[in-house]
Amino acid sequence: MDITRLINEIREIAQRKKAVILVHNYQLPEVQEVADFVGDSLELSIKASETPAEIIIFCGVHFMAETASIISPQKTVLIPDYEAGCPMASMINEENVKELRRQYPRAKVVCYVNSTAAVKAESYICCTSANAIKVVNSLKDTKEIIFIPDKYLGSYVQSKVPDKKFILWEGYCPTHARILKTDILKLKEQHPSAKVMVHSECTLEVIGVADAVLSTSGMTKFARETDAREFIVGTEIGMLYRLQKENPDKKFYPASNKALCPNMKLTTLEKVFWSLQDLVYPVKVEEPVRSKAKLAIERMIALSKQD
Repeated sequence: MDITRLINEIREIAQRKKAVILVHNYQLPEVQEVADFVGDSLELSIKASETPAEIIIFCGVHFMAETASIISPQKTVLIPDYEAGCPMASMINEENVKELRRQYPRAKVVCYVNSTAAVKAESYICCTSANAIKVVNSLKDTKEIIFIPDKYLGSYVQSKVPDKKFILWEGYCPTHARILKTDILKLKEQHPSAKVMVHSECTLEVIGVADAVLSTSGMTKFARETDAREFIVGTEIGMLYRLQKENPDKKFYPASNKALCPNMKLTTLEKVFWSLQDLVYPVKVEEPVRSKAKLAIERMIALSKQD
């Protein structure tokens, strides 16, 4: 079956079953093409809560589907490939968080959304790469921050909020860790007028040579609104498809072709089709974990509504 026909079949089944297809920016191009919405993990979870659809097909990794289930417990949340996990989310568990809280009883736990529901449930507040600095600054009553699980994002936030003490977990994104400063400097020699935009999951060394440090949603805005015609993009290479599609008159270069997340590429159009057809694989966060995790997410969302 050709791709166009398969996309049309998926859309027809989705309409019939009252399903919405949410696709992360790092997914394969053809999976992005079948999406009702493409975005970052939190954007998509909020879309999930707002949609009248009864079934959510979440094309991403497991923690993203969990977040959708936390926010929308009444909906059926499906992930097309149950093995699509996140290595960084697997680098910490709830017992690790409990131990950190015992060691630092006066600290507040700030949890990056790239984490499991059980870890979110043991945290005070969640954050995204876009709002992490704002979240930490909002915690006026504490000088100590336990930042989990991403040490690179935590280090970046720490550099922007020097008046707080950070306790960083040794987690990181293997995909973003593959992007090197030398890669970017070589590309800058080839494309001297290109703007360098990198994800805040990159190392501080990489961040140090960037023109802009952004979330994936921030990258779409930056690429659209800036006058630059060329960009070096320091994030998972799937992001370039959306950037190029939305800005056909501009050029985008991956900071490193090694920045590929194999888990994000597990979802295929065929798996989306089977997921809709057979309603597999369900992701459901049970109580009391769901309610506790939701509280940490709601604290973050309430903060964003203050803008």
